[in-house]
Amino acid sequence: MSIKLIVLDVDGTMTDGSITYSCKGEEIKSFNVKDGLAIVSWIKLGREVAIITGRKSPIVEKRAKDLNIKHCYQGISNKRDILESILDGLELTMENVASIGDDLNDYNMLKASQISFVPKDASSFVESEADVILSNRGGDGAVREMIEYLIRKEGLEEEFVGLWK
Repeated sequence: MSIKLIVLDVDGTMTDGSITYSCKGEEIKSFNVKDGLAIVSWIKLGREVAIITGRKSPIVEKRAKDLNIKHCYQGISNKRDILESILDGLELTMENVASIGDDLNDYNMLKASQISFVPKDASSFVESEADVILSNRGGDGAVREMIEYLIRKEGLEEEFVGLWK
């Protein structure tokens, strides 16, 4: 069964997990542009991307919009339930899902997915259950590494690179 949907946690996977506040109390997050290009490429290949995160932030909404991610769910405590709802809408099953997360609130989502990834700096509790432990840290290309792993596994290298020729 091929992977049609990747599910991304935000803090600790798309970012390094830091939350910075400006002197006005505005939240600041940094995203890796290399992750972004890989996400955009995955979508251009006709695949789906979802963000499911435990926190709420307008910055995450903006990042999802910038990357053309249609499925963005914030403030979620039970990520697996939301994932199942997304799958129903897309007429996919867990066999079509790859997910990445780094902490305990990702555990059930990771366990349910066909293939699960954790960044190098993930919690040891979720790391022990992951299918793939990435060599990159969260916010430092972990999502890119995950997508490139899937591109190779799915035999999509030529099509992936061809998007940018």
